[in-house]
Amino acid sequence: MASLKQLKTQFLEYLEIEKGSAHRTIENYGHYLERFLKFARNKGVENASEITNDLVREFRLWLNRQPASTKVARGKPVLAETLSKKTQNYYLIALRVFIKYLGKRGIKSISADQIELAKIPERPIDLITPLELARLLDAPTGNDLKSLRDKAILELFFSTGLRVSELCSLPREISTRHEELSVRGKGGKVRVVFISDRARTALKKYLDARKDMEEGLFVQVENEIANENKKKKKQKEIKHLTKRSVERIVKHYAVIAGISKKVTPHVIRHCFATDLLSNGADIRSVQIMLGHSNISTTQIYTHITDKQLREVHKKFHNKT
Repeated sequence: MASLKQLKTQFLEYLEIEKGSAHRTIENYGHYLERFLKFARNKGVENASEITNDLVREFRLWLNRQPASTKVARGKPVLAETLSKKTQNYYLIALRVFIKYLGKRGIKSISADQIELAKIPERPIDLITPLELARLLDAPTGNDLKSLRDKAILELFFSTGLRVSELCSLPREISTRHEELSVRGKGGKVRVVFISDRARTALKKYLDARKDMEEGLFVQVENEIANENKKKKKQKEIKHLTKRSVERIVKHYAVIAGISKKVTPHVIRHCFATDLLSNGADIRSVQIMLGHSNISTTQIYTHITDKQLREVHKKFHNKT
């Protein structure tokens, strides 16, 4: 009988070959499972048949007591807050998928359905008003390359609902003549997103103004390159914008637009989804456009539109 360590290796190979999972996903599953297997070994458990509900319960208790990080105060290490429920669930999800894999192979263990996830309080969605969004999109006003680039970034975010990582990985050779674009999202899944006239116009102006030969769609401009190279004492080198750089760009224009709320690329993605739903789009279509693998992820946006509908009902219904 294969040991848990051997089964873990075979499971990760299964994710890579059979499921076609992304490298990062496989890496994360390996990390989460290794901590469980180490915990199990300390309890004398070496085989899948020895995994019990009691063992999983003890592991959950152990996770719940693990510090998220260690801080130093007055020269002494101080334990910070414990792992969040969300982080604990990552471990439990990895374990559950692993147990399901064992079941498919006919290897005796506990039922995956018996591994329950920790309940997480519903997190409110960060949104800005339509007027604030309009001010944000109009905030870059110059005709210099940086302003044109930043305008294109903001317009493309709202037009497509892209994740920041997806936007950063876009190639330069996208066509501004077409209304759609293929992007590779989470798990390496490809989907089609749609570019509005405003976004295509902004992209064309930006690309027409570029003189470099860099392959990435969104790259640093002259003054950003000079500042970075000055700090690092490097030669001139054009680089793709990083996720952090794009987040700073969005934050910068939110301040210019007079928006006091915290605005991130993901907030614009939220606006994209709620705008579609508020104007009558069906949730399945929105799920596809956002690249959500599970429709329950998309359903969080229906709470916003439900609230808007309630306000409309209250304002206009039975007023005679």
